[in-house]
Amino acid sequence: MAAQSGRDMLVKIKNTSGEFITLAGLRTKSFRLNAKAVDITNSDSAQGWKELLPGAGVKSADISGAGIFRDSASDALARSAFFEQSINEYQFIIPDFGVITGPFLLTALSYAGSYQGEATYELTLLSAGAPSFNPL
Repeated sequence: MAAQSGRDMLVKIKNTSGEFITLAGLRTKSFRLNAKAVDITNSDSAQGWKELLPGAGVKSADISGAGIFRDSASDALARSAFFEQSINEYQFIIPDFGVITGPFLLTALSYAGSYQGEATYELTLLSAGAPSFNPL
């Protein structure tokens, strides 16, 4: 796989028509998969090495992004999702890798701006169920 441009990574939210639309203005995007390990180390463990129970921990995913506030249709969907604390379908697209789709809760939404600069926003999404992965 060749190197990819970060600008081609996209975060999308599903609208009321069932279409995924890109969250406008995002300059940085990240997607993280997490798994909590279950420690089963005991006095019989080999020379004191930690032992973990495979497949037993809680898994989660989170998406974060930051960019320029555009006041677009996708911004309105994000604001609504935050204030209603509704679980919505989102997609995270990684070029030449795949698309992660799933239910997420918008847990943080912040806006900022400096006197001689642009208005910006940041958001954080936490998984609210199992995401699916479709390779490209």
